[in-house]
Amino acid sequence: MIKEFTCDLHIHTCLSPCGDLDMYPSAIVEKCVSRQLDIIAICDHNSSENVPYVMEAARGKPITILPGMEITSREEVHIIALFDNMDNLLKLQDIVYGALRGMNREEVFGCQPIVNAADEVEGFNDRLLIGATEIPLQESVEAIHKFHGVAIAAHIDRESFSVIGQLGFIPPEIKFDALEISCRMELKKAREQYPELSKYPFLKSSDAHFINDIGKGSTKIFLESPTISELKMAFEGHGGRHILE
Repeated sequence: MIKEFTCDLHIHTCLSPCGDLDMYPSAIVEKCVSRQLDIIAICDHNSSENVPYVMEAARGKPITILPGMEITSREEVHIIALFDNMDNLLKLQDIVYGALRGMNREEVFGCQPIVNAADEVEGFNDRLLIGATEIPLQESVEAIHKFHGVAIAAHIDRESFSVIGQLGFIPPEIKFDALEISCRMELKKAREQYPELSKYPFLKSSDAHFINDIGKGSTKIFLESPTISELKMAFEGHGGRHILE
């Protein structure tokens, strides 16, 4: 049976150097439940190491955690990659880490802690997660699809780190599954602003880096179950699955 799910498909943890240290797994889950979110995706910059801990913290709670990552392409375009399971996300992680250069400078870019479900620091990621990978945009999207994920162009209405902000347009050969609108714009307004993008499904997410920003941007999506295959059907408008705009 198809039902309505409230989704925030772009949430960071404290692992992202620009994320607040209060964004640890149990706090994120608690806030999401209090905001009555049904599906969320954890999408740290170029890393997935806190994702399994958020999933663990959510066990037994009325919420689904989709494993994800926010990849920065060579062109400095942010792409949301979402998967059904950690196995496929980790395959992508290997590619991203292999194409990510530089070391983090905590005093400049921020701390990058790996925090478990019990809120204990397991260690620190010393890679330059805030940086761009050496993977071209098209190859990034193709890699996501190779591992059965969905590729969403992040915050297209922002001037920085969006595909439109960086390139000025969306190349037709880039097969995005959907386009994300930031929480500062309503979906109806986005449709008016970007009439040339009418063929793409739009969704709205919080891109939360701070605990109180979780759920400030969300999307109502009608699905049978909280899975990637169902999301793909909603993006395509098949079988009664759809995004409420």
